[in-house]
Amino acid sequence: MTQPLWQRTIRPFGAAALHGIASYGDRLLAIDKVKGYLLQIDPVSDNTTILNWQTAEEFVDVTGIAVWEDTLWCTRDDTVYYCQWGEFKLKPFVTLPYTADGVAVWRSTIYITCQKAGYILIFDSNTGGQITRFFAPGVGIENITVKEEHLWVCDRTEQTVYCLDRATGDIQFSVLTPFECPTGLTFYTQPQTNETLLYVAYASEEAYIRDNPNLDPSHELTYRDRTFIHPLQYHYNSQGHYALSNGYAIEMVYAEELSPLDEVDLEQVEWRIALPASTDRQKVVHVEPIGLPFTEEIQDGQRVAVFKFDHLTTGDRHLFGWKAIVEVRSIKYRIAPREVENIPPLPPEFAQRYLVDDDELAMESYIVRRAAREAIGNETNILRQMYSIRNYVYDQLSYGIKPHIDTPDIVLDRGVGSCGEYVGVLLALMRLNGIACRTIGRYKCPPSAEHQQVPLQPDFNHVWVEFYLPGLDLWLPMESNPDDVVEQGPYPARFFMGLAWYHIEIGKGISFETVKSNGVPLNKEEVSIGDLAINHIRFTILHELPPVKS
Repeated sequence: MTQPLWQRTIRPFGAAALHGIASYGDRLLAIDKVKGYLLQIDPVSDNTTILNWQTAEEFVDVTGIAVWEDTLWCTRDDTVYYCQWGEFKLKPFVTLPYTADGVAVWRSTIYITCQKAGYILIFDSNTGGQITRFFAPGVGIENITVKEEHLWVCDRTEQTVYCLDRATGDIQFSVLTPFECPTGLTFYTQPQTNETLLYVAYASEEAYIRDNPNLDPSHELTYRDRTFIHPLQYHYNSQGHYALSNGYAIEMVYAEELSPLDEVDLEQVEWRIALPASTDRQKVVHVEPIGLPFTEEIQDGQRVAVFKFDHLTTGDRHLFGWKAIVEVRSIKYRIAPREVENIPPLPPEFAQRYLVDDDELAMESYIVRRAAREAIGNETNILRQMYSIRNYVYDQLSYGIKPHIDTPDIVLDRGVGSCGEYVGVLLALMRLNGIACRTIGRYKCPPSAEHQQVPLQPDFNHVWVEFYLPGLDLWLPMESNPDDVVEQGPYPARFFMGLAWYHIEIGKGISFETVKSNGVPLNKEEVSIGDLAINHIRFTILHELPPVKS
C-alpha cells in the first residue's frame, strides 16, 4: 500500500547533512552542506540527482537556498549569493557582518536569517539595499521560507517552526517539530492532488553500535550522519491559544512486579496508579489491566487505577498495572503578556490548593524566600514573572541525576539538581509569588518517531509543571529543565508553554502512585514502593496520526 505523503519520510540517496530546501516544480531541492551537492529529489520515490555536478565544491558550507523564477539564491558564511538556474556559478549579492544562515525570496524582496545579529534582514534585490529588519523569533540558527503573506522560520535549537506576518514580522503562531535539529523548510504542492505540504529538513548525528573486527570485543560506540525530510503538520486553534503539530499513536505499559526487598506483612492494601489524562493534545483511546484487574476511580478530575489486596507478605509475587493506547501531538501555546495584564485574582479554592507547601518545598526557608524575591524583581505581569522564574532557576542550577529528591533549600544551596529537584524549586518560587502551579508527568516516550512497532524503554522517569492563568482559565505546561542547555542563556523557549509529542500526561496535580494499608499511607521511612516492587515501563510507537481537520 502506498504511504500517504503527509507521513512519508524522504531520505535522499547519498546525502550527509541537508540544510536549506526549496520547491521546484514537482521536485524538491536540497543543499547538502557537507558535500556541496544541490540535490533534486522526488518526494515519492527518494530518487536523487546532483544538479551542480561540475560546481559542487563551490557549494560546500551553503546552509540556505531559495528559488525565484530562474534564479537560485543561497547563503554561505557571511555572504548571500545568487546564480542563474542551470549555470550554478555563484555571484555575491550582499555580505553581512555575521554569518548568513538562511534565505527566502518573494519577488524582489530577499529575507536573510542571521543568528549572530538576532534579526531577519530584508533587502531589495534590485538595489541591494536593506529595507528593514525583524527580530528573530528564536535563539538558535534559523532557516526561512515564504508563502504568500507569511514568513515561515525553523529554529534548530528551539525545535520550532514559526509563522510570521510578512509585513510586520509579528509571530502569528508556532509549532514544535517532531524531530530535533530542523535545518530547512519549504512548501510543496503535489501536482496530482494539489495538496500542499510543509516539508522540514533535519540534520544531526546519531549514536550507534558498530561492529569493528579490529577490536576485541568487536563492538564500539560511534556516530553517523542522520538527515532526512519529513512533512510538518500544523493546526492553529486561535480560540484555545494553541497550535498542534505532528502526533503519534502510542501504546504505553506501566506494570509493577511485586518483589519485596525486606520482610513485609500488610493488610487491606490499596495500590493506586494514575492513568493517562485526556487533554487538548492527548486522547486516551483505550485502557486495559495488566496481570490483575483494577477498578477505576476519579480523583480530583484525574483517572486512577485501583488495585486491592487483602494481604501482602514477603513471599507474594504479582504483576499488575495497565496498558493504554494514547494519541499524542505536540502543542505550543501562544499568549502575549499584554493579554494577561489585567487578569482577575486567583480563585480562593485555587489559592488553598495550589499556593501551599504540600510537598516539602521549604517555602518558609530564608534561601527559598530570597530566591522568590530575586527571581521576579519588580515584574508584575504573570507571564513575564513565569519566564523570569524559569530563567532564574536555570541560571542557579546545573542538571545532575541523584538517587533521591532533596528539598529546594538544599538544591539552591548546592546548585545542582535533577528534573524532580528543578520542579521543586520552580513550584516553591511560583507559589511564593502567588502563581498557582502543579506537577505533571511521569514519563516520556523515547523521542524516536522513526522507530515504530518496536518496544522502547525510557531511561528515566520525568516530571514537569503546569501554571494557571486566571481569566483565560488555562493550565499551561512548562518543562522543568530540558531547556537549560547553555550556560547563562539565552535559553530556548520551545517548552515554555509547550510540550512535545513524546510527553505523556498522567495524574495532573495528584500523586502518580500511592499505597495504603488499612486505609493509612505507607510510612516511607519504614517501607517504600521501591522496596515493595520493580516497575516496568514500555512504549511502542504505533503509527503517525493524520493531520488535524480544521
